[in-house]
Amino acid sequence: MTIAVVGLGKAGLPLAAVIAEAGFDIVGIDVDNTRCQQINTGKNPIPEEPLLDELIKKYGGKKLIATSLYQDAKYCDFFIVIVPLFLNENHKPDFKLLENAFRNIGKILKKGDCVVLETTVPPLTTELRIRKWLEEESQLSLGDFYLAHSPERIMTGYSISRLREFPKIIGGVNSESGTKAYAVYSKIIPNLTLVSSARVAEFVKVIEGCYRFTNISLSNELFKIAEEFNIDFMEARTHANHKYCDIHLPSVGSGGHCIPVYPWFLINEMEERGKRKDVTLLRSSYDINEDMPEFWAHKIIQESKKTQKPFKSITICVTGITFRKGVKSLMNSKNLDLVKLLMKKGLKVTVSDELYSPEEIEQLGLTFGKPEESDMVFNPFTLDIQIQDIMEKK
Repeated sequence: MTIAVVGLGKAGLPLAAVIAEAGFDIVGIDVDNTRCQQINTGKNPIPEEPLLDELIKKYGGKKLIATSLYQDAKYCDFFIVIVPLFLNENHKPDFKLLENAFRNIGKILKKGDCVVLETTVPPLTTELRIRKWLEEESQLSLGDFYLAHSPERIMTGYSISRLREFPKIIGGVNSESGTKAYAVYSKIIPNLTLVSSARVAEFVKVIEGCYRFTNISLSNELFKIAEEFNIDFMEARTHANHKYCDIHLPSVGSGGHCIPVYPWFLINEMEERGKRKDVTLLRSSYDINEDMPEFWAHKIIQESKKTQKPFKSITICVTGITFRKGVKSLMNSKNLDLVKLLMKKGLKVTVSDELYSPEEIEQLGLTFGKPEESDMVFNPFTLDIQIQDIMEKK
């Protein structure tokens, strides 16, 4: 069996590499020709992903062939799609990339082929939208081909270990599709469970994200309350957490490709059904998350008064603009939002980030600066604010 993996990004490429490691031949499809060339020469285009280097060196251009042409996958029997699903300016899912991928697969789909979607999507997407696109392009019907959903459950920086160890689920649009897809995936994923349907599999992944999103927002709200009462939140959290309580760490706000996106899949669907009251918690959590850069900007400004320097002459260095420490991505980064907000308020802000060179920071329209040369330093990952005496250091 030859398996096609459509989308060789931060989720798709580790998956393709692990499938190659399991003994399958892979045709990887990606729109980025440069990325395909790198993979085919054994070069890992995601060097920050641990363990991926050795797999790409071993299988790239051999058991894993990357291409930008869907026609190169016409002999494949099994298709896995893991391309991004973004939200538009109104927080609605933009299905263009997914539709393009599945319509292209539909053009080469044969009787007996199996297709699995790994992208996290709103419930019913696989059995309604995906099925429709495949049937329209292939002129086949479900039953001639098989269709399932197995949402990715990796975390950037831990992708290979997650695929090898973390529990994963799969569900078919019908029972036969689930069985067919499970038979192949079980040869790749050690800890795999077949659930009753694709819509259950979709919902499992979305509610995982909603759980984390609402709990991050809860911790942020509790942090603000603790500040009001002059209580050490971290001390209180340490003693509050136990077997039955898991208060998350506070932050500048939840960012990234996943956690702040998934709640909108349910908010949109429920509001379209006239059930706005049934997603009150998710909407409130979003509002709390969005307010966190403003909260921290105010806190930093209040702390800046302790420097005894004129407001506009104070230099504040923010030591991190990525949405999460160790991940080179600015997608929905609240840390970056905070930097821009401080600049808008008239503060002199510089940026230092271990994942970005000074030149890359300047290209973003920001000012690179060294923490030791600043009056104040704010670490958005530890929420630590330090006031420094530059003259004394010199």
